[in-house]
Amino acid sequence: MSQDGIILVASVSIFNKAEVLIIKENKPAAVEQWNFPSGRIEYGEDILYSARREVKEETGLDVKLIGTTGVYNFISSTNKQVILFHFIGKVTGGSINLEEDEISDSKWIEVNDLVKFENEDLREPKVLKQIINNLLQNNLHPINIYNKQDCESFHLN
Repeated sequence: MSQDGIILVASVSIFNKAEVLIIKENKPAAVEQWNFPSGRIEYGEDILYSARREVKEETGLDVKLIGTTGVYNFISSTNKQVILFHFIGKVTGGSINLEEDEISDSKWIEVNDLVKFENEDLREPKVLKQIINNLLQNNLHPINIYNKQDCESFHLN
């Protein structure tokens, strides 16, 4: 969704114990760059629903959102203002089935290994490195800051 040139994006770090899923995008603005599953929030769409929808579309996985690292406001590599809502999720169903046109690869990696990526390998590296830092420092917030619901513990350890 965009309003007056602002693009709203939902992004999700999907965890399986100490590993997180990353995807390699094959989009015009991000050819062969790693990212967390993410995409634009559609007009009138609930933010939490949008995050789950994007994960399902890009990876085939169903997720439960259990926390957030926060909201990130930045100018993208395509010179657009982006407000990105980043969530933490865990798999509740589905299986890896990548969106063929836009995603070329995926892999589960140790959270600590996220810092090993070079800037040119990441989509929007400044923002991704902020998110990664928040994940590593366990600087997380409960999901109910977006929507009141029963929440599970959102600590990664």
